[in-house]
Amino acid sequence: MTIALIVINTFVYLFLQPKSGIDFSGNSLSQSALYHYGAIPYELTNPGQHCDIVNQGTAVACDKSLPDGGIATWLTVFTSMFSHAGLLHLGGNMLFLWIFGNNVEDSMGPVRFLIFYLLGGIAALALQTVISPDSTVPTLGASGAIAAVLGGYILIYPRARVLTLIFLFIFFTFIELPAFLFLFIWFAQQALFGAIGLTNPTGDGGGVAYFAHVGGFVFGLAAIKLFAVRRSAAYGQPKYPVY
Repeated sequence: MTIALIVINTFVYLFLQPKSGIDFSGNSLSQSALYHYGAIPYELTNPGQHCDIVNQGTAVACDKSLPDGGIATWLTVFTSMFSHAGLLHLGGNMLFLWIFGNNVEDSMGPVRFLIFYLLGGIAALALQTVISPDSTVPTLGASGAIAAVLGGYILIYPRARVLTLIFLFIFFTFIELPAFLFLFIWFAQQALFGAIGLTNPTGDGGGVAYFAHVGGFVFGLAAIKLFAVRRSAAYGQPKYPVY
């Protein structure tokens, strides 16, 4: 299932998402598609309202008269999980899913893992919406669901070693960190950046939905014992490199 999710996310990005041009940085997804496929907190908290870019892409408006792009608001909860803004966005998410997803899937089986993954994505979007209910910034990407995978991993494989690339000014080295420490640092970073984003007048977090990551991670922590039925024989062994 982990491989299937990676294939689906990649296929959706490469062949289904309308693009303004493919590049390795920034948003290659067209602005119109961004507002149609992404989940917008304002639309979720104001049923019937639809948001889109207006004035030749210089402003955002929300109104009942605006088109929804043929995608119902409730469906964007799921389309947003499989949509990505650019190749770096897609690649980073799929790398984390590949590294941590297979062992979490081993603990529960493919069907349970899919349900866990989707519920994690819903929980991620729910917290982001609660924190910013009037936000008209589209939320998209698999990172919320993947954060749930990380939350589950930290409990069932806390002593597994994660080979991590560390930059020291212009030098770099590899060190093995316990998964618990690696993921704790990652979670603390998301929570800190999310809190800092709340002090930003625009409240956009620099384009990253940090509270979605927090929501997914907390869901993973809370739900993993309900889904996991076994542990891999590789418990505590080194993992793939993390960059």
